[in-house]
Amino acid sequence: MENIPFCFLNIYKPKGITSFDVIYKLRKKLSIKKIGHSGTLDPFAEGVMQVAVGNATRLIEYLDSNKEYIATAKFCYSSTTLDTEGEIKELPYKKFSKDEIKKAIEKFKGKIKQTPPKYSAIKVNGQKLCDIARKNPEKEIEIPEREVEIYDIELLDFKENIAKIKVKCSKGTYIRTLASDIAKSLGTDAYLTELIRTKAGNFELKNSVKIEDVDLEKNGINPLFAINLAEYELDDEEFNLIKNGVKIKVNLNKNNTHIKLSYKKHLVSIGVLSDNIIKVEKFFNLG
Repeated sequence: MENIPFCFLNIYKPKGITSFDVIYKLRKKLSIKKIGHSGTLDPFAEGVMQVAVGNATRLIEYLDSNKEYIATAKFCYSSTTLDTEGEIKELPYKKFSKDEIKKAIEKFKGKIKQTPPKYSAIKVNGQKLCDIARKNPEKEIEIPEREVEIYDIELLDFKENIAKIKVKCSKGTYIRTLASDIAKSLGTDAYLTELIRTKAGNFELKNSVKIEDVDLEKNGINPLFAINLAEYELDDEEFNLIKNGVKIKVNLNKNNTHIKLSYKKHLVSIGVLSDNIIKVEKFFNLG
């Protein structure tokens, strides 16, 4: 029987290709069809992608979805795509001090409302916004707002109206929109000249691997270490019960929460813990 891969990869996506291109290249390089990722990076952006291989694709929903970015924004300019790929227009020049930018940025910390950019992969009435926008750039599209959370935001550098900003945020946050909204709060606009995803969950840029350098034996991440959930180690009897879909009784003081179940240093199941009972949600065969 063929040994099906069951691991994650911390992939570095370079500028100029789509997230789908990354998956396509990995499938070709590794000769594995079952590969997926946890979140899209725009073509102009670079950085960390959480990639699941084989049956690990069934675990994507349990990955820590918080992200960290370093963004470079140019003020007093606008872009149709809010980045370097759109039509860029110079706006009337306004000079800002570092303190003004810092104060503006601070207002965006916490839970905020965002309207996703027109050029994004979000679907409205079954169609991707970017596809609608490319076919008819002048068409007005009603895009619903969404709530996102900015856990931390820090101005790293600011000179000649170019700001370098570090952002820690929830899944679904558009940094392009954030930069534009910060600028609008100061009476102008901005677009991103650079965007680097430095962290996704516990996958960090410093540990990421280029597509051409990937080696599953060397770079494969055990799902047990990739999933940030409380862990319960099964004994032989409990493993046999879980394997057959039987609930097990434990002494853990947590309720209605997901838990990862390990056996002999392997992730074998994701369960739901409630009232000291673990019920299997997903099971993974060993080997």
